[in-house]
Amino acid sequence: MRLFAALLPPERVLAELGAVVDELRQLPDADTLRWTGRPGWHFTLAFYGEVDADVVPELSARLERAARRTEPFGLAVRGGGQFGQGRALWAGAEGDLAALRLLADRCEAAARKAGAEMGDHRRYRPHLTLARSRDAADVRPYLDRLDDFAGRAWTADELVLVRSDLPRSGVPGEQPRYEVVARWGLGAGG
Repeated sequence: MRLFAALLPPERVLAELGAVVDELRQLPDADTLRWTGRPGWHFTLAFYGEVDADVVPELSARLERAARRTEPFGLAVRGGGQFGQGRALWAGAEGDLAALRLLADRCEAAARKAGAEMGDHRRYRPHLTLARSRDAADVRPYLDRLDDFAGRAWTADELVLVRSDLPRSGVPGEQPRYEVVARWGLGAGG
């Protein structure tokens, strides 16, 4: 199964961001991007890819330990950026980014210790993907709007393990399906 560890922003944060994304989708050429639906908005901590079912129990145990070792911390959705010359448009994060990076590192380590194949390590960049493009795209108008966006702060207090199923129908615009497999509260009380 295709898995990743993530933080899910609360509904009020998603609603704020949704209002901005609705504006972005009205900009010229917005229809050339594949916009991520709200069910897909999350901060990925570690992407595991295909994980054998026999590895999931050990991975889950190690993620639970990582969650207990990480105290809740403050975050907000703020600004935006791009990867790959506009191939991915994203909203950024502000707040306790040191705690966020530490949790991401712990989630990666959990997978390695559980025996999941992680592939190449990349420096963690907190982001929430808003849209993608198959080709390079000029996303400056979107970034200009995102520069001014600062969402309300929230407390990240839960780590989730998510299963993603990629679209298979071939229907344009079909979104991946996400299912929370497990949840763990952050901190000793989690």
